[in-house]
Amino acid sequence: MRIGVLAERAGVSVRSLRYYEEQGLLASSRSASGQRHYTDDGVARVRFIQRLYAAGLSSRTIAELLPCVDAPSERNSDAALDRMALERDRLSEYIDELLRTRDTLDRTMASARAHRESLRTAAATGGQGGERRRS
Repeated sequence: MRIGVLAERAGVSVRSLRYYEEQGLLASSRSASGQRHYTDDGVARVRFIQRLYAAGLSSRTIAELLPCVDAPSERNSDAALDRMALERDRLSEYIDELLRTRDTLDRTMASARAHRESLRTAAATGGQGGERRRS
């Protein structure tokens, strides 16, 4: 099938397919006129690649995992499991950092709310910080 058909069936852009091919994630044959042609299993492969991207994996990592799919063996499976464990550790560290960032934001918001409340209290009593201005 041609690139436009694959893109439509897989639900991705033609540009994405070209990128996948540049990264070695997807292969095509070329016609005499240079048009890309893909096999019917291209749809499943593109969807698989999309799931890996959605899981937060980079194209480099995906390329390292594909031998397990393309040539299943104990060696390739072990390599894929090791790589996925590294990615999981990386994601866990990122999640921890996000949680710390969220906690910092929560503290900042609490401080801002307390400050806002002190301004309201001051306005209600006739001045900022309990002091009244005289004109």
